[in-house]
Amino acid sequence: MATWTVNGPQRLTIEEPVTRLDVYLVAGRLNVVGTDGPARVEITRAGRKPLTVECVDGVLAVRHQRVRRWPGIFWWLGQFGRQLRVDVSVAVPRTAVADLRLIDGSIVASDLRAGAEVNVTSGRITLLGLDGRVSAKLVSGPVEAVGVAGELTMETVSGELTVADSTAGRVFGTTVSGSITCDLDNPAHSEIRLSTTSGQITVRVREDSDLSVHLHSTSGRITSAFPGLTPDSRVPWGLKDMRGQLGAGTGKLWVNSTSGSVALLARPVDDEVGP
Repeated sequence: MATWTVNGPQRLTIEEPVTRLDVYLVAGRLNVVGTDGPARVEITRAGRKPLTVECVDGVLAVRHQRVRRWPGIFWWLGQFGRQLRVDVSVAVPRTAVADLRLIDGSIVASDLRAGAEVNVTSGRITLLGLDGRVSAKLVSGPVEAVGVAGELTMETVSGELTVADSTAGRVFGTTVSGSITCDLDNPAHSEIRLSTTSGQITVRVREDSDLSVHLHSTSGRITSAFPGLTPDSRVPWGLKDMRGQLGAGTGKLWVNSTSGSVALLARPVDDEVGP
């Protein structure tokens, strides 16, 4: 077991094998990246509250001591909240599972292959090239996911959700107030569910997708670049509903916006380049 108490900028190399990363920070910026080499922790900015770094039985933990009592909004606006801000970068093996938690600030996680759970109360989450079971949750702030495979779940109360170049077999996105934008390249048997209460949803899928599609909006407009989708006349007057099948229909795409428009776009399939 190795343990460090960090009060200032410091670089640490973890000689022990790491299979899991647990991070709990109060405020600041966290950058986590998968690597081929040994695990490393770099603190470039440390607040007045020390950080504890330890590695026990393959679990690398980086954390602030937990705040005993939620201090309220005036605590965040005061000097004490700013004194806890840190900048932390962590490199771990790509096969390590990550559990990342931050109250106020931003998290960037990239090139992890065994899944990650990312939670931020107020701030921003950016996911780059992740695989496995990936979950991102915020109360206030946006989520951006680029090149994510496996299974992706995104939830925010107030904030935008953006997905680009996704090959995830399952994508679930939910926001109360905010828009959702997705550019998907999903497998044939994928399941995609997107929902927002107040905001528009724009989805782009390949022209040769195999999807059973259901688009719904309570008070917004629905548009589709696929002529095979038709309005559902069975829904009550005033509601917007469109259904249909793309290709073999082996996958599922379900999109719902209570107050906002829904748009389904087609992405051309690039011609294969010959030898």
